[in-house]
Amino acid sequence: MEHFSKDFSIGECEGQKVVDGETLPLVLQPPEPNKNDVESLVSTLKKNKDWFEQMLIKNSAILLRGFNVQNAVEFNDIVEACGWDDIRYVGPAPRTHVHKRVWTANEGPLSEFIYYHHEMVLFKEYPKKVILFCETPPPEGGQTPFVPSFRVTERMLEEFPEAVEEMEANGLKYTFTAPSKNSTGSMRGRGWEDAFVTSDRVEAEKRANALDMEVEWLSDGSMKTILGPRSVTKVFDGRKGRRMWFNTVVGMHGKEHSSALMADGTVIPDNVVNRCQEIIEEESIQFKWEKGDVLFFDNLALLHGRRPSLAPRRVLVTTCK
Repeated sequence: MEHFSKDFSIGECEGQKVVDGETLPLVLQPPEPNKNDVESLVSTLKKNKDWFEQMLIKNSAILLRGFNVQNAVEFNDIVEACGWDDIRYVGPAPRTHVHKRVWTANEGPLSEFIYYHHEMVLFKEYPKKVILFCETPPPEGGQTPFVPSFRVTERMLEEFPEAVEEMEANGLKYTFTAPSKNSTGSMRGRGWEDAFVTSDRVEAEKRANALDMEVEWLSDGSMKTILGPRSVTKVFDGRKGRRMWFNTVVGMHGKEHSSALMADGTVIPDNVVNRCQEIIEEESIQFKWEKGDVLFFDNLALLHGRRPSLAPRRVLVTTCK
């Protein structure tokens, strides 16, 4: 770490936790007051690409704070400096393209809690990194809390070893229903026409199938997608052999537009799902935004969400391979 002390100073933030000897998030600040600009940060990131990526995998979350990042253009420069390829977002959240690789985060109602999830967890290809930028911090609420996923698996195996292993052996099957047109009245209101960039049902179904989804068309024109079977946990290289809780059981179980079942159709017991929800909350790190913050997540290691918020709140996002 000392080798890089000239490039960053280590800071602290509200809500930080030490988990298994690692500080989440690791806060990196300007090394000295006259190096607190985006230009200096971009050149530092370019120079230390490999180290920065290793630190992200080691700590799971890195917060760059105090660099006066102002807008989507500067945020995009920071993303580009890291040298990771872009991955197009696929999923139910309504989002708007802002600049180059930068999009708005979920535009669903700020009054709603977006439940903890790994980004694009149900798809064959999911981002390894999720990068967020706070352009306008909320006056109240609106945190982006996150959870070390391996801790959820550890605790679920302690309390429900048989249920977890049964889900793992069976695999999980998920369904999700998307309307034809976008609706920002819902945090899952992205229409299938926008999601698949076509209003042609045949083409949309072909594109869904290419993402390993089965499709059923409902009488109101909405599209029901079926995904699975999917595993409950995953182990990824370079992350201490940790078994990540890499699923969306709690987020989709028994909801209005979605379901999560075992692949054979067996219902997952409510008490298992409810307790999992409590464990996830107990393990969460309640990160609070400041203007100009740039937060990097290892998407393979962390679940993240969004607390209900007062307006205005503007957080931008990019997803990388």
